[in-house]
Amino acid sequence: MRLDGDRINEVLQTLSKNKLRTFLTAFGVFWGIFMLVIMLGSGKGLQNGVTRSFSGNATNAVYLWTQSTTLPYKGLPRGRKYNFHEDDIQAIKDNVPELDVLAPSAQLGGYRGENNVSRGVKTGPFVVRGDFPENRFIQTLIITSGRYLNELDIKEKRKVCVIASRVKEILFNKEENPLNQYIQINGTYFKVIGTLTVNKDGEDAEEKMQTIYIPFSTFQQAFNWGGKIGWFSLTAKPQYSAAFVENKIKKVLAQRHKVSPDDPYAIGSWNTEKEFAKIQGLFAGISLLVWVVGIGTLLAGVIGVSNIMLIIVKERTREIGVRRALGATPSSIISQILAESILLTSLAGYLGLVAGIYLMEGISKAIEGQDTGMFYQPGVELGVALKALGILIFCGALAGIIPARKAVAIKPVEALRYE
Repeated sequence: MRLDGDRINEVLQTLSKNKLRTFLTAFGVFWGIFMLVIMLGSGKGLQNGVTRSFSGNATNAVYLWTQSTTLPYKGLPRGRKYNFHEDDIQAIKDNVPELDVLAPSAQLGGYRGENNVSRGVKTGPFVVRGDFPENRFIQTLIITSGRYLNELDIKEKRKVCVIASRVKEILFNKEENPLNQYIQINGTYFKVIGTLTVNKDGEDAEEKMQTIYIPFSTFQQAFNWGGKIGWFSLTAKPQYSAAFVENKIKKVLAQRHKVSPDDPYAIGSWNTEKEFAKIQGLFAGISLLVWVVGIGTLLAGVIGVSNIMLIIVKERTREIGVRRALGATPSSIISQILAESILLTSLAGYLGLVAGIYLMEGISKAIEGQDTGMFYQPGVELGVALKALGILIFCGALAGIIPARKAVAIKPVEALRYE
């Protein structure tokens, strides 16, 4: 089937004989592809928003913390509280070779705890954390000036700190350079050696933006923390799953702290890799559902095209008979009908595709820079748009098959008698 200029003009003339009927039929196809694009773009925006909530942390990170035991074990009662200890660090490294990064942490005041931090007459409630340099491999911390904690800070128990952007904003004037300045935490002075920010949004990002990081060894000494560890952050080596490493470390910690191996709640955990995989699976299902619903809507429009082509074939019965009598081959009749069907479907679908993409791009630009929660950068990728265009062409051909076969089945003698 060849669509040259004459063929296209002929098709357009045929379709323009009943403009309202052609418009309504084309609108069905337009609306089907338009809604498919809108649903795909919105799904992508939702997926981007949820995926962004995982940004700022390694996608295979695992976090472990202590909780009350729920089972008695070795003469110890249920409901017992305990803490991880710095001796656990070496035990984990010795027994879990699949481990890649291990970053013990502690927070003054515990989880969600905040402390008044001051500098001169300025003060504010901030999160104060004791960390190891390895923390940078777990969290994506963007250093904006100075440096992050290093091994010498840990070894020499230096009273230094790295502050997040919100801390800098409250404790320092806009034109001030916070580096080498001092802030006071619970009566102890710490020198600022770096400032940082994070590349994510949401509640977790808000907390990180007002966090002060100090060397873990200094944290223990300055705040009488002893050998306790608040929680472990860790990642597995690339060839191992995070869940495998998590389970091995839990067994080591359970044995060291006399926790029943059957107690599912004594060691709390969050496996980013596992949760991320769940989210990816969820959106794969949503994407499939969107395609099914969208293609179903599109097919409804295509059925309308097929019906209108049947009407056109019936109206042109005499013309088709004349053409057959003059020697037109069945293939030429079929190609004519298919050309009309494909052109109508493709043109209406292309307009719907373009309209949907432009609407998604407009929404994306309108919400750019705004806190939209779990909705971020909606849009349709080029590959998806090309797939939709391919479906359009296929559907156009599909819509014309039955009318084309009906046209070929018309006998010239009967067609010439048709009124």
